[in-house]
Amino acid sequence: QVPLVESGGGSVQAGGSLRLSCAVSGYTSRGNCMGWFRQVPGKEREGVAAIRTGGGGEFYGDSAKGRFTVALDNAKNTLYLQMNRLKPEDTAVYYCAVGWVDYGMLRPSEYTYWGQGTQVTVSS
Repeated sequence: QVPLVESGGGSVQAGGSLRLSCAVSGYTSRGNCMGWFRQVPGKEREGVAAIRTGGGGEFYGDSAKGRFTVALDNAKNTLYLQMNRLKPEDTAVYYCAVGWVDYGMLRPSEYTYWGQGTQVTVSS
């Protein structure tokens, strides 16, 4: 089991910013890619952003492009998601995940280990 612990969620007004963190231990032996996903009740989990743990690429879903930035601090074993210009439609539970992924970096089914999620609520 690879513990993943998200933090940084909360409530913010539209146009504001939040930074999510995901503390991960042992990820280097558990995957080559880490990602952020989100889900609202009644909808499928959606890929937001992903990053290769060994470098070499960041990937963003259409909803995140230009507003969100994913980053990995290997020294701190922490994955981040900086979210700017937040919109009410960004409201969701956000999850981080790690897995061995060659293709489909934003596809939830490609990931093996998941955190418990953190709620983000954006009010208009």
